[in-house]
Amino acid sequence: MFASTTTPFDDVSTHAVTDKHSDNGSRDPIVIVGGGIIGLALGWQLLRRRKRVTIVERDRAGRAASWIAAGMLAPHSEVGFEEEDFLQAGLQSLKQYPRFLDELEQDSGRKVSLDSRGTLIVAFNRDDSERIRRLYDFRQQLGLPVEWFTGSDAIDVEPSLSAKTTGAIWLPDDSQVNNRSLVDALKEAFARRGGVLRENTNVTSILLLEDRAIGVKTNDELLSASRVVLAAGCWSGQIGGVPTEILPPVRPVKGQLVSLCMDSEFKLAHVIRAPDVYIIPKDDGRVIVGATQEEMGFDTTPTAGPVMRMLERGWEAVPSIYDLAIDAIEVGLRPGSRDNAPIIGASPIENLYYATGHFRHGILLAPLTAYALTDLIVEGVTSYDLKPFATSRFFATKKTVGKRLARQDQWNCS
Repeated sequence: MFASTTTPFDDVSTHAVTDKHSDNGSRDPIVIVGGGIIGLALGWQLLRRRKRVTIVERDRAGRAASWIAAGMLAPHSEVGFEEEDFLQAGLQSLKQYPRFLDELEQDSGRKVSLDSRGTLIVAFNRDDSERIRRLYDFRQQLGLPVEWFTGSDAIDVEPSLSAKTTGAIWLPDDSQVNNRSLVDALKEAFARRGGVLRENTNVTSILLLEDRAIGVKTNDELLSASRVVLAAGCWSGQIGGVPTEILPPVRPVKGQLVSLCMDSEFKLAHVIRAPDVYIIPKDDGRVIVGATQEEMGFDTTPTAGPVMRMLERGWEAVPSIYDLAIDAIEVGLRPGSRDNAPIIGASPIENLYYATGHFRHGILLAPLTAYALTDLIVEGVTSYDLKPFATSRFFATKKTVGKRLARQDQWNCS
């Protein structure tokens, strides 16, 4: 059962248990399960704090959802009507991006640019205009920087828009980043800082000794750890060893997108959000048209209907995509939690942390997750309130978990 040194269950996301901020003389590394953008960013930041870190990744690091993502940093345009916790986290993480990228360039030798040219949410008929007017009013109520444009105003800002544009919301503070360049820079920075990256290595379970995480089991061996961080994206709920009652409830959400190749005539400069689609110019010559949101389990098969629909709606918004060559049709699996908000912080098990469930916002929330969780692991406290993203919103009581742990074998290695 749980040791008497643990804090009350409801506070476990923002307060550390006794001695959590020290390694107790252990020379074992912090082991991060999952090498997507969240695992890479966290591992790199822990290395900057002089911790030993091993990342264990089931495939190639950064080549799953992080690679297929569109790279939008868009808390202003993506906030929903009951998502103010996400909004505050997104705004804070966006504010941290310049520092994050400066540190990354120092450690990796690679410059990843922040594109801060803003976003247009556009309408093409009366129904569209009424819909985005509600979005505009909501953002005004929140005090966000937002402007209402007529159709001609929008086309003046972005001449690539369709002549049928009837109105738009202008969100000047939304940004984007090339997520592929970002992932590659994080891998380089992690390696240069001395991190150990074990790719193509499947973690089958987290090892527990009584109420404490002490390592992980792969298909081939046991790896000891001073801390374990579960950051395996949509596979986080598939890892064994942790009692079912406290496994993070994360599922895969299928997303298809089409990558086009710019030509010399294509001049789109801003992120465009139109009904059922977004169109994003990237600094590597790609144009992203996406993306679906499908509850299809772990299926990654591209399908004709959704692709046809995205291209049709994209062409209606930005007609000049019609003549662009198709670079790729790609499918990723977003990690969606039960409420589609991230799960970040300490778990009910000592020395086990969660950094998963970021859904559509892993790129945006990477700096906040990395900085806040690094502080929590190293110092035992964090200045950012992670309580809205705590595991306790899903799990009943600490007592229930303690009873389950008491029934397990002392070493959970099966």
